[in-house]
Amino acid sequence: MTRGASRSEKIEVLFDADKIAGRTRALANEIAAAGFTDLLVVPILKGSFVFGADLLRALHGAGVTLEVDFIFLSSYRDKTSSSGQVRILRDIETQVQARDVLLVDDILESGRTLAFAKDLIAARGARRVAACVLLDKPGGRAVDLEADFRGFECPDVFVIGYGMDLANRYRELPYVGRIV
Repeated sequence: MTRGASRSEKIEVLFDADKIAGRTRALANEIAAAGFTDLLVVPILKGSFVFGADLLRALHGAGVTLEVDFIFLSSYRDKTSSSGQVRILRDIETQVQARDVLLVDDILESGRTLAFAKDLIAARGARRVAACVLLDKPGGRAVDLEADFRGFECPDVFVIGYGMDLANRYRELPYVGRIV
């Protein structure tokens, strides 16, 4: 049994903490080289809170000056697949007009949540809207969307840990895994 699993559940680690940390630093360097100006970083809550925090610290280490705000969107609720409808539970407070905005999300699967967020920010007048995701599941797209920066390609399984959950459980795990 892997640490963090209940007595009846075993978790297979797909991406361990060291691998995630190394890739997050590499992503920060890629983002630093992308030429953003007047950058606003917007992690999409809840799932990206761990990755977002680590990425922000890595961006600082890469010499990127930025501001941060958060948006809380929901499309999963307590299910393991997207409901298909995205709701804003908490909006950003920062003006985005004529700014570069980097959206940060935990996983790009159906693409609905990230497409919704990109369209929303673009409609508010952002100069450039880019997306960085920790995990990319390209086989599950419901919309035509690619991330500008991606950590790992994820197998087509339901994942937990590192901020991602199953009915609000497992977010605290320091790795990404799946229940087996």
